[in-house]
This record gives sequence, structure tokens and C-alpha cells, in this order.
Amino acid sequence: MRRTFRTRRIRRALVTTGCAAALAFGSTAAVATPGSGVTGTVLAKGTSAGTLKVKAEGRTDVIVRTITIEPGGSTGWHYHPGPLIAVVKSGTLTRTLHDCSVEATPAGTSFIEPSGSHHVHIGRNLGTEPVELYATYLVPEGSPLSVDADAPECAEE
Repeated sequence: MRRTFRTRRIRRALVTTGCAAALAFGSTAAVATPGSGVTGTVLAKGTSAGTLKVKAEGRTDVIVRTITIEPGGSTGWHYHPGPLIAVVKSGTLTRTLHDCSVEATPAGTSFIEPSGSHHVHIGRNLGTEPVELYATYLVPEGSPLSVDADAPECAEE
């Protein structure tokens, strides 16, 4: 769909105003897309004396969670400070990755998400039943399980 000159001018004005507002409030990044319809429960947590390859020293937190994404729900764009291993128990999880490729993972299959801000992604439930996952996180001790992030340029309209 082609944008008219007026639409482009309005969009440019809105972007400029948004950037000015972000600078005025001291923000260093644009607002990330928030998640919705997602709940998680920690099943187990432990700390290992071993280190992750993504961190030269320190200990590793190992956290196992169940995650439920309701139909129409989304994780929001994010990344993990350590690798994540997940098994889909029910439903189909649809993930859009940092390069805007899309992967659908149905019940009974698994996936591994690499760590780091260059691996942003979003998980969505495009189906009619809840998506249930078992996820194991391996993160540097004291790190969050995920970090909100902006959508990659290829995902912006």
C-alpha cells in the first residue's frame, strides 16, 4: 500500500515529536512492545558454580518455569541474557525472530533460544487454545530471565 505525501509528513512529525519526548524524559531507548496474556510459574531454581560461555566469570542461575500464553497473547519483543531451552506442551507457539523469520513450534516439539540482545524475538499464540511451555533458563547469577527490547527494523511498518 502506497503512503500519500500527507501520511508520510504526519508520520514524520509524530516520530520527531516522539523522539523529542523520549529525549526530554531521559530515555535512551524507544518503548518496547509490552507482552499480554502471558503467565509464568517457577517450578525450580538453583545456582551452579559453573560459568556460562556468555559470561567469563561468576555463577549461573538455572530456572525451570511453566509459561502459558492465552489465545491472542504475546510475550512482547525481548531477549534473554542466557540461553533458553523450551518444550511446547500444548498449542503452537509462533515466534518472530530478529531477522523477521517466523518459526511455528507445535506441541511435542522443542526449541533453543540463544542469548544476547542481537537475538530479539517475540512469541505469539495465534491459535485458539492456550500455549503451554516448559522453559529452562541458564542465566548469569542474578540476571533477569528476559529483557524487553524494541522490535527489529525489519518488523517495523
